Amino acid sequence: MELIIDHLTKTYGGKQVLNNVSFRVGEGIHGLLGPNGAGKTTLMRLLATLLEPTSGQVEIGGISLTDKSQIRRIVGYLPQEFAFYPGMSVLEAMDYLALLSGVKGRAERKRRIDHLLELVNLTEQRRTKVKALSGGMKRRLGVAQAMIHEPKLLIVDEPTAGLDPEERIRFRRLLSKFAEGRIVLLSTHVVEDVESTCEQMTVLHKGSLRYHGRIGDLTAAAAGRVWTAELDRAEWSRDSERFPVLSAVPEGAGMRVRVLSDEQPYPGAQQAVPSIEDAYLYLMRREEAFV
Repeated sequence: MELIIDHLTKTYGGKQVLNNVSFRVGEGIHGLLGPNGAGKTTLMRLLATLLEPTSGQVEIGGISLTDKSQIRRIVGYLPQEFAFYPGMSVLEAMDYLALLSGVKGRAERKRRIDHLLELVNLTEQRRTKVKALSGGMKRRLGVAQAMIHEPKLLIVDEPTAGLDPEERIRFRRLLSKFAEGRIVLLSTHVVEDVESTCEQMTVLHKGSLRYHGRIGDLTAAAAGRVWTAELDRAEWSRDSERFPVLSAVPEGAGMRVRVLSDEQPYPGAQQAVPSIEDAYLYLMRREEAFV
């Protein structure tokens, strides 16, 4: 199973939202990162056949994106904002959505629904009205409905937004389990979600591809450019604009800072091992892409 994106471009009016994007994704969870306006949502909507590309080609499991009916059979999509039928119970909503997804036969729908509700830890809420679910439960129900037709490619947009830490961990475990033998494309602003679940990631910026590859390779590119230092408050107030700041934490009477710099930024500053967040911020400040 492979997702192949080849010179994909999307233009709205005179604005190019995606600019000649090309990359390949294999089975497993793949992170999709980028600031607001990077083109992530447009890319996901194109893959879900909700939009048509201006140019370029996409194949999912050997099926061209132009074959919408076949693509929709193998793609599941959970947008950031989605709506259910609030007056239905969880079971009723899932059964109705299974019908809409082409799952025929009551016994088969029941089998899939029972399995998915157990997978997303909603079995005890099967008779609960959708409107009575918590935010975290609704997100889990959203994943269940996106999985109901057993897609080969699952696209999830900001799935952990608004979830507490425990819910985020549970959600990441759920995606990891579902990704076995499938592709999960995880779009998020939460770098921790990518670091915890993905081996590879793609970064978009202003519609263009800025990075595609292993997370370890990106962090390696930032090696030697991340520094930590202890500064007194007066020094920090005076010099805080000199270098790109990754973090600044009060420590006693001074500040513990983490900055990006090609050379030692302050006397006594020490190099630090880059995190994925450090590497991502480093990438966003580079003029050229790293692919």
